[in-house]
Amino acid sequence: MAGGPLSGVRVIEIAGIGPAPFTAMLLADLGAEVLRIDRKDGSAIMRAMGMDPAKDISNRGRTSAVLDLKHPDATAALLDLLPRADMLIEGFRPGVMEGLGLGPQVCLERNPRLIYGRMTGWGQTGPLARAAGHDINYIALSGMLHTVARQGERPMPPGNMVGDMGGGGLLLAFGLVSALLEARTSGHGQVVDAAMFEGAALLGTSTFVMMGMGLYDPSRPGTHMGDTGSHFYEVYETRDGRHVAVGAIEPQFYAALLKGLDLDPATLPRQMDSRAWPDMKRRFAEVFRGRTRAEWEATFAGTDACVAPVLSPVEAAHHAHARARGSFAEVAGVIQPTPAPRFSRTPAELGLAPALPGADTDAGLARWGLEPQRIAGLRASGAIA
Repeated sequence: MAGGPLSGVRVIEIAGIGPAPFTAMLLADLGAEVLRIDRKDGSAIMRAMGMDPAKDISNRGRTSAVLDLKHPDATAALLDLLPRADMLIEGFRPGVMEGLGLGPQVCLERNPRLIYGRMTGWGQTGPLARAAGHDINYIALSGMLHTVARQGERPMPPGNMVGDMGGGGLLLAFGLVSALLEARTSGHGQVVDAAMFEGAALLGTSTFVMMGMGLYDPSRPGTHMGDTGSHFYEVYETRDGRHVAVGAIEPQFYAALLKGLDLDPATLPRQMDSRAWPDMKRRFAEVFRGRTRAEWEATFAGTDACVAPVLSPVEAAHHAHARARGSFAEVAGVIQPTPAPRFSRTPAELGLAPALPGADTDAGLARWGLEPQRIAGLRASGAIA
């Protein structure tokens, strides 16, 4: 296991998809020992979609044991693991864990110091609590999808980064570590209810700040300084069909941008004159089409113009800055981000490769305290498939 700042923390992860595994990955990256409890057919859905579970880096850093949690012997075995755990993570709809006999009340009775992490789209309560959904639905209802649109165009979902990963997995990881810190003072565990809907709204705090200041009008998305309404915060196509991203907001950065574009500020409207933005965007677009992406990268290298090439994930992994920091790694042919953030005294590092469901069942359960005879009995009863 990695030797990061969470070294010594023990986590049980009830296997799921999306944000909950991402939470477990983050904890494992920082040194926590995570035992993933998989279903007997844990990789069936992925394989049916043409995906290779051996390359699912969101499962990196932990061991996998298979338990059929619909079997009473498996439920009893999991409860017996809890006294050795600091955290439990689950990502089912509300009520599912209770139906398995593994709800928070039962688990906290077995281990009063346990931090019980729950990852859902809508939260454990409210009229939508049990409704199905995906990232796009959660960010839609949080108001965040509305803000990701150019003027006169429909909103463009930003992958599953805002709801699932940022507003979900990262939020739950933050909540778990916060609750663990409190438990070490109070001696009491608690339930952490992380809803992607609410996490997405939190990630949009800057939008609410601007709206409160009267600088963001929700009836006019795509017309403001930071949502591509301005010419100095926009993406432009280059001569070779590539793109560069411009974010020259502050006056000194804008001046450096104009210098690189060979534009005389004395002949231009004021930077913050929003009436001139549409025309300035057209003018900037024409200028940027005059050179290739590489040429623009060279032009702005070493300046504070806030111009960056728009890189593919593969290009990003091989960029000089990423290489210098070791921001990406390639393991078994799979490019992946390395653990972050950085710690000066307890550095995190990449741990185990993604384990196939059940790859470590006997060894994993034994490490968490189950005797060999008990494990053999679980196999005999069908609790281990």
